[in-house]
Amino acid sequence: MGQLLEGKVVLVTGASKGIGKSIAQACCDHGASVAFTFLSNVEKGQALEAELSANGNKVKGYRSDASDFEQAHTLVDDVVKEFGRIDVLINNAGITRDNLLLRLTEEDFDKVIKTNLNSAFNLTKAVTRTMMKQRVGSIINISSVVGVRGNAGQTNYAASKAGMIGLTKSVALELGSRNVRCNAIAPGFIETEMTEVLDEKTVQGWRDSIPMKRGGNPMDVANACVFLGSDMSAYVTGQVLNVCGGMLT
Repeated sequence: MGQLLEGKVVLVTGASKGIGKSIAQACCDHGASVAFTFLSNVEKGQALEAELSANGNKVKGYRSDASDFEQAHTLVDDVVKEFGRIDVLINNAGITRDNLLLRLTEEDFDKVIKTNLNSAFNLTKAVTRTMMKQRVGSIINISSVVGVRGNAGQTNYAASKAGMIGLTKSVALELGSRNVRCNAIAPGFIETEMTEVLDEKTVQGWRDSIPMKRGGNPMDVANACVFLGSDMSAYVTGQVLNVCGGMLT
Protein backbone atom coordinates (compact mmCIF):
# COMPACT_ATOMS: atom_id res chain seq x y z
CA MET A 1 0.00 0.00 0.00
CA GLY A 2 1.35 3.44 -0.92
CA GLN A 3 2.25 5.83 1.86
CA LEU A 4 0.09 8.81 0.83
CA LEU A 5 0.56 10.66 4.13
CA GLU A 6 4.21 9.87 4.80
CA GLY A 7 5.89 12.71 6.71
CA LYS A 8 2.59 14.42 7.54
CA VAL A 9 1.16 15.13 10.99
CA VAL A 10 -2.59 14.54 11.28
CA LEU A 11 -4.89 15.70 14.08
CA VAL A 12 -8.24 13.87 14.38
CA THR A 13 -10.95 14.85 16.86
CA GLY A 14 -13.31 12.30 18.40
CA ALA A 15 -11.26 9.26 17.44
CA SER A 16 -11.80 6.75 20.24
CA LYS A 17 -14.39 4.76 18.26
CA GLY A 18 -16.40 4.47 15.05
CA ILE A 19 -15.50 6.62 12.07
CA GLY A 20 -12.90 8.62 13.99
CA LYS A 21 -11.01 5.48 15.01
CA SER A 22 -10.97 4.25 11.41
CA ILE A 23 -9.71 7.64 10.23
CA ALA A 24 -6.82 7.52 12.70
CA GLN A 25 -6.03 3.94 11.64
CA ALA A 26 -6.07 4.77 7.92
CA CYS A 27 -3.82 7.78 8.41
CA CYS A 28 -1.32 5.60 10.28
CA ASP A 29 -1.52 2.97 7.53
CA HIS A 30 -0.51 5.68 5.07
CA GLY A 31 2.54 6.75 7.08
CA ALA A 32 1.25 9.72 9.06
CA SER A 33 2.09 10.68 12.60
CA VAL A 34 -1.26 10.98 14.35
CA ALA A 35 -2.57 13.05 17.24
CA PHE A 36 -6.15 12.35 18.22
CA THR A 37 -8.66 13.41 20.84
CA PHE A 38 -11.10 11.56 23.04
CA LEU A 39 -13.30 12.81 25.84
CA SER A 40 -15.45 10.46 27.89
CA ASN A 41 -13.83 7.07 27.30
CA VAL A 42 -10.27 7.33 28.60
CA GLU A 43 -9.73 3.58 28.43
CA LYS A 44 -10.58 3.42 24.71
CA GLY A 45 -8.38 6.43 24.01
CA GLN A 46 -5.38 4.89 25.74
CA ALA A 47 -5.99 1.54 24.02
CA LEU A 48 -6.08 3.20 20.59
CA GLU A 49 -2.82 5.04 21.26
CA ALA A 50 -1.13 1.76 22.20
CA GLU A 51 -2.63 -0.08 19.22
CA LEU A 52 -1.60 2.48 16.61
CA SER A 53 1.84 3.06 18.13
CA ALA A 54 2.62 -0.66 17.91
CA ASN A 55 3.28 -0.37 14.17
CA GLY A 56 6.00 2.22 14.63
CA ASN A 57 3.98 5.37 13.97
CA LYS A 58 4.26 8.32 16.31
CA VAL A 59 0.79 8.49 17.90
CA LYS A 60 -0.51 10.43 20.88
CA GLY A 61 -4.01 10.71 22.31
CA TYR A 62 -5.24 13.82 24.10
CA ARG A 63 -8.23 14.08 26.39
CA SER A 64 -9.77 17.32 25.13
CA ASP A 65 -13.22 18.80 24.53
CA ALA A 66 -13.25 20.21 21.00
CA SER A 67 -16.39 22.22 21.76
CA ASP A 68 -14.46 24.27 24.35
CA PHE A 69 -12.66 27.19 22.68
CA GLU A 70 -9.78 27.37 25.16
CA GLN A 71 -9.24 23.60 25.22
CA ALA A 72 -9.11 23.56 21.42
CA HIS A 73 -6.37 26.17 21.32
CA THR A 74 -4.42 24.46 24.10
CA LEU A 75 -4.69 21.19 22.20
CA VAL A 76 -3.24 22.67 19.01
CA ASP A 77 -0.39 24.28 20.96
CA ASP A 78 0.38 20.95 22.63
CA VAL A 79 0.31 19.02 19.35
CA VAL A 80 2.61 21.51 17.60
CA LYS A 81 4.98 21.38 20.56
CA GLU A 82 5.01 17.55 20.48
CA PHE A 83 4.97 16.92 16.71
CA GLY A 84 6.47 20.14 15.33
CA ARG A 85 3.64 20.93 12.92
CA ILE A 86 0.07 20.03 11.86
CA ASP A 87 -0.48 19.21 8.19
CA VAL A 88 -4.00 17.80 8.33
CA LEU A 89 -6.89 18.59 10.69
CA ILE A 90 -9.91 16.29 10.61
CA ASN A 91 -12.91 17.69 12.50
CA ASN A 92 -14.80 14.50 13.31
CA ALA A 93 -16.13 15.07 16.86
CA GLY A 94 -19.92 14.94 16.94
CA ILE A 95 -23.06 13.75 18.70
CA THR A 96 -26.76 13.27 17.99
CA ARG A 97 -29.77 14.16 20.11
CA ASP A 98 -32.57 13.17 17.75
CA ASN A 99 -36.20 14.15 18.22
CA LEU A 100 -39.08 15.63 16.28
CA LEU A 101 -39.05 19.42 16.26
CA LEU A 102 -42.15 19.65 18.48
CA ARG A 103 -40.37 17.61 21.15
CA LEU A 104 -36.85 18.91 20.67
CA THR A 105 -35.58 20.85 23.67
CA GLU A 106 -33.51 23.99 23.52
CA GLU A 107 -30.82 22.17 25.49
CA ASP A 108 -30.59 19.35 22.94
CA PHE A 109 -30.45 21.80 20.04
CA ASP A 110 -27.71 23.87 21.67
CA LYS A 111 -25.68 20.82 22.72
CA VAL A 112 -25.57 19.37 19.20
CA ILE A 113 -24.67 22.72 17.62
CA LYS A 114 -21.91 23.29 20.16
CA THR A 115 -20.42 19.81 19.90
CA ASN A 116 -20.63 19.46 16.13
CA LEU A 117 -20.32 22.97 14.70
CA ASN A 118 -18.55 24.99 17.38
CA SER A 119 -15.88 22.31 17.67
CA ALA A 120 -15.12 22.55 13.95
CA PHE A 121 -14.83 26.34 14.25
CA ASN A 122 -12.68 26.13 17.38
CA LEU A 123 -10.11 23.73 15.94
CA THR A 124 -10.08 25.36 12.50
CA LYS A 125 -9.39 28.75 14.03
CA ALA A 126 -6.74 27.24 16.29
CA VAL A 127 -4.75 25.61 13.43
CA THR A 128 -5.09 28.48 10.97
CA ARG A 129 -2.05 30.43 12.12
CA THR A 130 0.15 27.31 12.11
CA MET A 131 -0.95 26.21 8.64
CA MET A 132 -0.64 29.71 7.19
CA LYS A 133 2.90 29.94 8.55
CA GLN A 134 3.70 26.54 7.02
CA ARG A 135 2.03 27.68 3.80
CA VAL A 136 0.44 24.26 3.51
CA GLY A 137 -2.40 22.45 5.21
CA SER A 138 -5.59 20.47 4.71
CA ILE A 139 -8.69 20.88 6.89
CA ILE A 140 -11.37 18.19 6.54
CA ASN A 141 -14.79 18.57 8.14
CA ILE A 142 -16.90 15.45 8.63
CA SER A 143 -20.39 16.64 7.74
CA SER A 144 -23.29 14.38 6.67
CA VAL A 145 -25.76 13.82 3.86
CA VAL A 146 -28.29 15.07 6.43
CA GLY A 147 -26.54 18.45 6.26
CA VAL A 148 -27.18 18.50 2.51
CA ARG A 149 -30.77 17.27 2.29
CA GLY A 150 -32.13 17.39 5.88
CA ASN A 151 -33.87 14.61 7.78
CA ALA A 152 -37.05 14.44 9.84
CA GLY A 153 -36.26 14.16 13.54
CA GLN A 154 -32.80 15.66 13.14
CA THR A 155 -33.25 19.40 12.82
CA ASN A 156 -30.43 20.05 15.29
CA TYR A 157 -28.03 17.57 13.68
CA ALA A 158 -28.89 18.72 10.14
CA ALA A 159 -28.36 22.35 11.11
CA SER A 160 -24.96 21.57 12.63
CA LYS A 161 -23.81 19.55 9.61
CA ALA A 162 -25.11 22.11 7.10
CA GLY A 163 -23.25 24.75 9.10
CA MET A 164 -20.05 22.76 8.69
CA ILE A 165 -20.47 22.88 4.93
CA GLY A 166 -20.87 26.66 4.97
CA LEU A 167 -17.85 26.92 7.25
CA THR A 168 -15.86 24.71 4.88
CA LYS A 169 -16.59 26.80 1.79
CA SER A 170 -15.82 30.08 3.55
CA VAL A 171 -12.54 28.85 5.03
CA ALA A 172 -11.51 27.56 1.59
CA LEU A 173 -12.04 31.03 0.14
CA GLU A 174 -10.15 32.75 2.95
CA LEU A 175 -7.12 30.46 3.14
CA GLY A 176 -6.67 29.28 -0.45
CA SER A 177 -4.04 31.90 -1.26
CA ARG A 178 -1.89 30.50 1.57
CA ASN A 179 -2.11 26.97 0.14
CA VAL A 180 -4.37 25.86 2.98
CA ARG A 181 -7.26 23.76 1.72
CA CYS A 182 -10.61 23.03 3.37
CA ASN A 183 -13.07 20.35 2.28
CA ALA A 184 -16.01 18.48 3.76
CA ILE A 185 -17.00 14.84 3.63
CA ALA A 186 -20.70 13.97 3.81
CA PRO A 187 -21.10 10.33 4.85
CA GLY A 188 -24.39 8.56 4.27
CA PHE A 189 -25.54 5.51 6.22
CA ILE A 190 -22.32 4.20 7.76
CA GLU A 191 -22.58 1.04 9.82
CA THR A 192 -20.81 1.55 13.17
CA GLU A 193 -21.32 0.72 16.85
CA MET A 194 -24.11 3.33 16.86
CA THR A 195 -26.13 1.49 14.21
CA GLU A 196 -25.72 -1.90 15.91
CA VAL A 197 -28.40 -0.95 18.45
CA LEU A 198 -30.99 -0.51 15.68
CA ASP A 199 -33.27 -3.42 14.84
CA GLU A 200 -32.37 -5.36 11.70
CA LYS A 201 -35.57 -4.36 9.89
CA THR A 202 -34.72 -0.68 10.26
CA VAL A 203 -31.14 -1.23 9.09
CA GLN A 204 -32.28 -3.28 6.09
CA GLY A 205 -34.74 -0.54 5.19
CA TRP A 206 -31.84 1.91 5.03
CA ARG A 207 -29.80 -0.48 2.90
CA ASP A 208 -32.67 -1.01 0.48
CA SER A 209 -33.05 2.76 -0.02
CA ILE A 210 -29.41 3.15 -1.08
CA PRO A 211 -28.56 2.66 -4.77
CA MET A 212 -25.61 0.43 -3.86
CA LYS A 213 -27.93 -1.60 -1.58
CA ARG A 214 -25.60 -1.60 1.41
CA GLY A 215 -24.44 0.57 4.24
CA GLY A 216 -21.01 2.13 4.20
CA ASN A 217 -18.01 1.02 6.21
CA PRO A 218 -16.12 3.49 8.44
CA MET A 219 -13.07 2.87 6.28
CA ASP A 220 -14.97 4.27 3.29
CA VAL A 221 -14.96 7.62 5.07
CA ALA A 222 -11.42 7.17 6.33
CA ASN A 223 -10.10 6.53 2.81
CA ALA A 224 -11.73 9.76 1.62
CA CYS A 225 -9.91 11.56 4.44
CA VAL A 226 -6.60 10.08 3.31
CA PHE A 227 -7.23 11.36 -0.23
CA LEU A 228 -8.20 14.88 0.90
CA GLY A 229 -5.28 15.01 3.34
CA SER A 230 -2.73 13.86 0.78
CA ASP A 231 -0.99 15.70 -2.03
CA MET A 232 -3.16 13.77 -4.50
CA SER A 233 -5.88 16.34 -3.79
CA ALA A 234 -3.57 19.36 -3.88
CA TYR A 235 -5.92 21.29 -6.19
CA VAL A 236 -9.16 20.36 -4.40
CA THR A 237 -10.65 22.85 -1.94
CA GLY A 238 -14.09 24.13 -0.93
CA GLN A 239 -15.74 20.85 -1.98
CA VAL A 240 -18.19 18.42 -0.38
CA LEU A 241 -17.37 14.78 -1.09
CA ASN A 242 -20.47 12.64 -0.62
CA VAL A 243 -19.54 9.18 0.64
CA CYS A 244 -23.04 7.75 0.56
CA GLY A 245 -23.40 4.89 -1.92
CA GLY A 246 -25.48 7.12 -4.17
CA MET A 247 -28.03 8.37 -1.61
CA LEU A 248 -27.71 11.91 -2.95
CA THR A 249 -27.67 10.96 -6.62
